[in-house]
Parts: sequence; structure tokens; C-alpha cells
Amino acid sequence: MTAISGMRERVTLQSPLRVADGAGGADVSWTDVATLWAKVEEGAGGERLTGERLAARAALTLTLRYRAGITTEMRAFWNGRVLNIRAVRDADGRKRFLTLECEEER
Repeated sequence: MTAISGMRERVTLQSPLRVADGAGGADVSWTDVATLWAKVEEGAGGERLTGERLAARAALTLTLRYRAGITTEMRAFWNGRVLNIRAVRDADGRKRFLTLECEEER
């Protein structure tokens, strides 16, 4: 399992705040929820078709101390990079650590 000493990166978790735009839609802004220590591991990247252009994406895994309330609607901000949270896992079910599977679109 992950040792706490390996968590050397500061990561800020952000939650979406939706405000009605008056035209039937909503504007989304992001609110900081917490800044935590995490272990950040970069994985494989790839490309996908977005609209009519090819978008690069990078996969990252964040490991942090267990914290309730983290969902895939949230995102993480690390070293100037915005990471969309794709999955949240408590690998051993003991509520010690969480693994966040994230994706950065460039």
C-alpha cells in the first residue's frame, strides 16, 4: 500500500458551482474544496476525436489520504494542470487511502 511519505505533491480538489445564465442553461465555475498532499503518477496518454479536432489526453493517478465526499463531478488542480476525476477507489476498503483516476485534456 502507499506510504504517506510518498505523498509529496500539493493537489487542490475543486467542486463545480452551477449558476443559471438566464437563457435556460448554466455557467459553471469551480470552487476550491481542499488542498491535500498526494502521490501523483503519470500514466499513458492518448488521443480522441473531440468535435472535429483531435484532442490529446494524459492519464494520471492520484493517491491521497481517505476523504469522504470526493466524486467524479469534481476535478483536481495540480501544477497548473486541470485533472478531470474519472474514478474514485478505496482499494482495500479500509478508508485509509483513495485512488483517483484522472484525465487531463490538452
